[in-house]
Amino acid sequence: MKKFYIGFSAILLLAVFLSGCAPIGGQIPDTNAPTVSSVVPADAATDVIINGYIAATFDEAVDPATVTTTTFTLTNSALTPVSGTVILNTAGTAATLIPGGDLAVNTSYIATITTGVMDLAGNALASDYVWTFSTGTNRSESPAPVGLGTAGNFVILSKAGISTTGTTAIDGDIGVSPAAQTYLTGFSETLVGTYATASMVTGKLYAADMDAPTPGNMTTAISAMETAFVDAAGRSIPDFTELGAGDISGMTLVPGLYKWGTGVLITDGVTLAGNSTDVWIFQIAENLTVSNGSIVTLIGGALPKNVFWQVSGKVTLGTTSDFKGIILCQTNIAMQTNATIEGRMLAQTAVTLDANTVTEPAP
Repeated sequence: MKKFYIGFSAILLLAVFLSGCAPIGGQIPDTNAPTVSSVVPADAATDVIINGYIAATFDEAVDPATVTTTTFTLTNSALTPVSGTVILNTAGTAATLIPGGDLAVNTSYIATITTGVMDLAGNALASDYVWTFSTGTNRSESPAPVGLGTAGNFVILSKAGISTTGTTAIDGDIGVSPAAQTYLTGFSETLVGTYATASMVTGKLYAADMDAPTPGNMTTAISAMETAFVDAAGRSIPDFTELGAGDISGMTLVPGLYKWGTGVLITDGVTLAGNSTDVWIFQIAENLTVSNGSIVTLIGGALPKNVFWQVSGKVTLGTTSDFKGIILCQTNIAMQTNATIEGRMLAQTAVTLDANTVTEPAP
């Protein structure tokens, strides 16, 4: 009997060896080194803006503890280090280095991802990944703001309906069209002919079936909203593309035109730094998701009226999140419990609220 057990163990170990599987759990261990699949600016790029970002995307998730200002560095051609902040997206697949100030004009730079970066299995890059680029003299240009037309008269505007539950407080006018007044739900409004009033709305409520001239005005406002969406989506030559692989959490963003072919995620807040005339336009091909408690912070005098979020998918503002800017959404916008916004929500389907605070941006 003893010989049988010894023989069986040997056979089991041989089977494990031949299958290439680890003895524990039956899984093949990850022995593949991570690689850098793309970088921004591109290798050998010239005339790079001086207030941009340096980013690298990996072919797999990497260990956040290994992505630091020591393992992701930037130096000029004289090997003088550039100070900054390094941020890894939530998925662990994209690292972004945000310089502490503008880069020097007409200067060559060397970016390096060292072998100190490891994947989640502890495999390091096979070798340092190094690329170069050179700056020009330009900073990212603040784009012209998106014209809202009469859609800018509304703090919430929707084609399909606006609904609320809980104790919501809205500062400004809201409206629906071609939806009728019955698609303003949860407001307990009082019809006054051309508009309605409600205790939770400091402005007026409008719908397509109210007395003239409201139907015509609402048609014009909806058309203006659609035109604004097309304008924002059609802006070309973005300053930044695919930043953070769609995860901009924790970043400080300068004015400019940003473009993603994916959704955008904000899990831990984002900061927009600029003055009162600077403009941000975010072109988002899929969804915009703001996690619970996340805050969009404006510094340096930046104003919500100059921040435009063009979203082709849906928008979700998580519980207790604090959002800023004008949302131009092709589908629906959902504010979860106790979320707040200073801006406008202009949706081509519905807007749903749940005990929210909605404040019209200062003119």
